[in-house]
Amino acid sequence: MGANSSSLSELSTNETLLRLAGSECITTNDPFWNQLLSFSFNVPRTSADQRLLEESTSIISKNLAINNCQTGNFGSLIRVFLARASELKASSQCEDNIFMWQTYNALFIIRNVCKYFVENLSEEVVLQQFDTQAPGAEGGDSARLDADVLEDFVSCLIEIVVDVPVSDTTYQMHYECLNMLLVLLSMQMFQTRPANESYIYRIFMQGKCSIHACVFMKTLVQRFIEQQPCPASMQVDNNTHGALYGITSSVASGLWTVMTLGLAGKGAEVETADLVSDKLLAKQSLLLILVLANHCTSDLELHNPYRQALFSFTDSQDSAPASSPTLAVATFKVNFSKLYETICATLKDDQTTLLLYLLLHRNLAMKAFILSRTSMDSLVMPILRILYAAQESNSHHIYMALIVLLVLSEDDNFNKAVHETVLKNVTWFKERQISEITLGGMLILVVIRTIQYNMTKMRDKYLHTNCLAVLANMSAQFHGLHPYVSQRIVSLFALLLKKHTKLVEQIRQSAMNESDAPRENDTTPDTGTDYVEDLNVLEEVIRMVLEIINSCLCHALHHNPNLVYTLLYQRALFAHFRTHPTFQDIIQNIDTVLSFFSARLDHLDSNLSVPEVLAVVKDGATQFRRDRLKKFPDLKFKYVEEEEPEEFFSPYVWSLVYHASTLYFNPSRIQIFAIQSTS
Repeated sequence: MGANSSSLSELSTNETLLRLAGSECITTNDPFWNQLLSFSFNVPRTSADQRLLEESTSIISKNLAINNCQTGNFGSLIRVFLARASELKASSQCEDNIFMWQTYNALFIIRNVCKYFVENLSEEVVLQQFDTQAPGAEGGDSARLDADVLEDFVSCLIEIVVDVPVSDTTYQMHYECLNMLLVLLSMQMFQTRPANESYIYRIFMQGKCSIHACVFMKTLVQRFIEQQPCPASMQVDNNTHGALYGITSSVASGLWTVMTLGLAGKGAEVETADLVSDKLLAKQSLLLILVLANHCTSDLELHNPYRQALFSFTDSQDSAPASSPTLAVATFKVNFSKLYETICATLKDDQTTLLLYLLLHRNLAMKAFILSRTSMDSLVMPILRILYAAQESNSHHIYMALIVLLVLSEDDNFNKAVHETVLKNVTWFKERQISEITLGGMLILVVIRTIQYNMTKMRDKYLHTNCLAVLANMSAQFHGLHPYVSQRIVSLFALLLKKHTKLVEQIRQSAMNESDAPRENDTTPDTGTDYVEDLNVLEEVIRMVLEIINSCLCHALHHNPNLVYTLLYQRALFAHFRTHPTFQDIIQNIDTVLSFFSARLDHLDSNLSVPEVLAVVKDGATQFRRDRLKKFPDLKFKYVEEEEPEEFFSPYVWSLVYHASTLYFNPSRIQIFAIQSTS
């Protein structure tokens, strides 16, 4: 394993760390702290690296947790950091590399120790660890359960993020501040009680740090927009040291003997190359935005100023007032165009899709901006790729992508715009090579494909409903449907018809078997009831598909000759449901349309070519009287969030942090979600 592994194995017996975790009290002005904070290392940038480090230091953290109640050494370390951080916020200190280095090291140690506390101790004991002071220190020597020190600590971290400019020298400090805040909030991962009952969350929502909520969220959003890559000091491989190493190696001593964390050896070479341009600050900023915005979501329980700020910010390029003068809402401004570009460029990530959902659903200004875009393909195409690769995505990501489409489809201008945008040679769509298709047509194809995938793999009624709701909202404005799109719409109906026939036969067979079987010893499950329930769901889906076809015929028949042609070609499919009470009213409309065009074709040569038939359809569409059709209510579906959204979003957000952040969380300790269900 080499020298790196040896260095890690020696951490648990390192004299400096043993003293920190031991029974000896160390006051804040002890020279020990300079020795403790004089080490240099390559920053762990993957959860695998972080896991190795945590496992190597877990015994130190455990002993510190035990002895800190008497020594207050952890609290002393916090106070050492706070004293240094107060100076750091002065601009003159930001370029003092030695000062920055030691302040960062203090925070790095605090974060790793605190991580152990959060995962292994109750919240009450974690608070006690923060606020226990060394005997004889100012304020007393007993363990106190107020949160003064923790509150000061959280405020300090937020102020560093807000006040200290990001540069090559400070990037690492900003990154560690975000990691530390995520670790504190991750207490929610390891307990079952809601966040509004957590004292740590109350500090964030109601403590003195909450006055910075608006500017803090603005800073996090800006960090996400900027997508600033790691500086050269963090872009290291196993054979080089970062800039901090070069600055500090001459004075570093004691703790890790200037140890470098090459942690993963040769096996990490590919991963290191992938991470060279990784936007670590942007990634952690976005995760923190999602965590802060998706907890304490009911103002009746605990007001969340971060959530309010996220849902009320406006466009810095808009000269209109930020908010109505009658509303006392703290808000901020960012450049919507740049935010939109960043969202479109990173939509492959779950966390960006979730951010887009939150903004579309809750931020009216951002929603209006998105719906006004002329380049709608830059947003919609990445979403369609998520759905197209459904087998490679988790179910939550698929849901979020579909809900985004559903919210977009509520807008008539969107439904019109997608059919005016023409795509050329969509290479990732493999079912059929299409040289040219509208964005609306591609959207229909992918959503239908998602329905068919769900029918065979996931069998989720909720997903079916959302898919069909998107198509239903768009149906009245279908325009210029491609022949292949028209075929897929009718093929979906044919597939559902086939499943309906099979299910009806299964119900018939089940009824016969039940009538023949002896009743007194019958212990078999009631499969007949299950089949009937499945049939009811299937008939709801079939009804919606027919309503979508009918809506297009009623409102946009003259714009879609290819759909009429396909319906004529597959006319026999609809005969099966002419007398079915669930479908006959819709089928009657479709039959009226098809009979009209069939009559026109019957007077012509039976060997007409496809272009000739289409010409007849186009001509007939201008003469067809729509008042011959039975009127149905317009198909309009609106997304409504669940009454208790936190029950869904809190586990989802923490699963994203678990999988997407560079932090490592012990899966055996997590209570808020099941690991196997999120992979």
